[in-house]
Amino acid sequence: MRSDTANRHVILSGCSGGGKSTLLAELQRRGFQTVEEPGRRIVAEEQRGAGKALPWVDLEAFARRAIEMASRDRQHMDGAQAWVFFDRGLVDAAVALEHATGIAASDTLRATDCFHRQVFLTPPWPEIYKTDGARQHGMDDALEEYHRLLKAFDSLGYDTIILPKIDINGRADFVLNCLS
Repeated sequence: MRSDTANRHVILSGCSGGGKSTLLAELQRRGFQTVEEPGRRIVAEEQRGAGKALPWVDLEAFARRAIEMASRDRQHMDGAQAWVFFDRGLVDAAVALEHATGIAASDTLRATDCFHRQVFLTPPWPEIYKTDGARQHGMDDALEEYHRLLKAFDSLGYDTIILPKIDINGRADFVLNCLS
């Protein structure tokens, strides 16, 4: 069952390095509530500590931590009266867990409300893709993940909208126009 609040929760997903975080920052600048990507927060925490739940060390442990964090993030946004934009989050984490273990994302997500039916995906954009301390995989791995996400969102019943490769103001306007 979809709650009114859950219907205002919008996922930004897609290819790693495609501009999701920049888009999230622009939407926040425009006054919308936003939730940062769990994966980057987990990597930062793990790199300050023992570093065992990193996606390049133990993908299953990383995905399970991301599911827990994304679930808490979602609970914190319960009752939102306007759009809330999630940089990746619960569905992406469930897809990562499926990739690591074979546990179907639909099984992991069974007890949770769906997000807004429209999901915005950043396409592969090699011209802006960069690795860093939190993103250590290459473009080939990013492309594989992108295709897994496309397939998963479709099988979970979401309408995927591929974001155009345009400037950040245009991208934010595009998302908001699609939602209106």
